[in-house]
Amino acid sequence: MKIKEIIVVEGKDDTVAIKRAVDADTIETGGSAINEEILNRIKHAQDTRGVIVFTDPDYPGEKIRHAIRQAVPGCKHAFLPKDKARGKNGKGIGVEHATVSDIQQALEGLHQEYEQETEEILFEALVYYGLVAGPKAKNRRERLGVELNIGYTNGKQLQKRLQMFHISLERLKQAVTKIDQEEQ
Repeated sequence: MKIKEIIVVEGKDDTVAIKRAVDADTIETGGSAINEEILNRIKHAQDTRGVIVFTDPDYPGEKIRHAIRQAVPGCKHAFLPKDKARGKNGKGIGVEHATVSDIQQALEGLHQEYEQETEEILFEALVYYGLVAGPKAKNRRERLGVELNIGYTNGKQLQKRLQMFHISLERLKQAVTKIDQEEQ
């Protein structure tokens, strides 16, 4: 599987894992303290070949993703569920721990970031579907992130992420229905 875009990862071990799974070039951020030089390389990559942001499914990974989104709009995003990113010994979470097939699957389920507005999914709808507030909300958001391939978000981020990737209310309803069926 050859990837045209340049994949942005956090470190060398992530690059090794990506190259095991696909034929692609990477840019390493060197961790969450992403600097202007790296952001400029990512901007150049976006202008010439396109960029796929593929960071770890944890707080530092989301921080990097947010910094890139602010500086370089229009990137594509690949998400890996936390359970697919855990180390064999149960310690550590990262792209470097994922299997070849899990990396390939994440790269096949890309989401394009959009700047223009789309139908807004109201916060009240997220409450209604049990995705924010309530004892099962966190678990339901985790499962929704896997179902829609948008990664895990907290309650505040969910509405923004749905908007950013143009997830329609109808698509959200379908995913929630599937989660409801699995819960029964």
